[in-house]
Amino acid sequence: MSCAPAPTTSVISTAPPLTKPAVPMAAENQTQVTAFTLLSFAHGQPFLFALFLAMYLATLLGNSMILTLVCLDPRLHSPMYFFLSHLSCLDICYSSVTVPKILANSLRLQATISYDGCLAQMFFLMWCAGTECVLLALMAYDRYAAICQPLHYAHAMRHGFCVAAAAACWLWGLLDSALHTLLASRLSFCGAARLQHIFCDVPPLLRAACSDTRPSRLALHVASVFVGLSPFLLVLVSYLHILLAVLRMPTATSRRKAFSTCATHLLVVALYFVMANLNYNRASSGSSLVADTLVSVLYCVVTPMLNPLIYSLRNQDVRGALRKAVQGWGRAGS
Repeated sequence: MSCAPAPTTSVISTAPPLTKPAVPMAAENQTQVTAFTLLSFAHGQPFLFALFLAMYLATLLGNSMILTLVCLDPRLHSPMYFFLSHLSCLDICYSSVTVPKILANSLRLQATISYDGCLAQMFFLMWCAGTECVLLALMAYDRYAAICQPLHYAHAMRHGFCVAAAAACWLWGLLDSALHTLLASRLSFCGAARLQHIFCDVPPLLRAACSDTRPSRLALHVASVFVGLSPFLLVLVSYLHILLAVLRMPTATSRRKAFSTCATHLLVVALYFVMANLNYNRASSGSSLVADTLVSVLYCVVTPMLNPLIYSLRNQDVRGALRKAVQGWGRAGS
């Protein structure tokens, strides 16, 4: 039984012609962002301009005073005041990164910042934040060494170690900031680029992005542990040892002097870490523009202004150096 060969037929392709692949809706809406609009209640209000200007001038004056006194007065040439001078420098940088742009925008009806300016502002802000976290932990260790190990203090906190430790703080903050800025530069934004904030920072950029933000959010959480939580735990451990050592002191005068010495640093640490935690670790859901702005203002504007006031009002050495400097300037002017 033979099978006849099947007749040959021409096959006509019914496949659709090649066309441009479909583009997801999110990708279609992505635009090349050249500027961001900042949505905040501080815009177009001269009163807020005057308020921010007064706080900025107070920050510059107070921290510049600390830097000048530490440089000029030999009694302040110690590790504690060496680190304090770095803290004052950081506070000046904090305010100078954010406040001048806030002042310019507070007189406008619509506040804007360029894309490059936004990334630059975020870079320097994160640099200062990462540096200050580690520096505060280093200052806590200095107080621990001075109170709990006084016989070894001069060797432990020798000048070479202090310079290297301060440089390491700045480098640590720089590396942390570079990572966040690199990840932020890869974000894409859809439609009108609007930031629900008073200045450029990582959380508002992540909320405004329409691309995958998981790498940036992961980096932010990791940084919160290694740059924020770890130094804070070191501060707590240091002050726990300090508290135990103070309680063992024989006289009430000695205990009162030790507590007075450390109270200023502990107050600064509490202000800074509480505000930093609220700024970077709050849940995005349920947050409001007013609440975000207030927390950021407390974190980046008010705290740098309060630091020199806390140290100068509660520290006898700083008050004495200030009186000596004022008297010297008075004699020179007469």
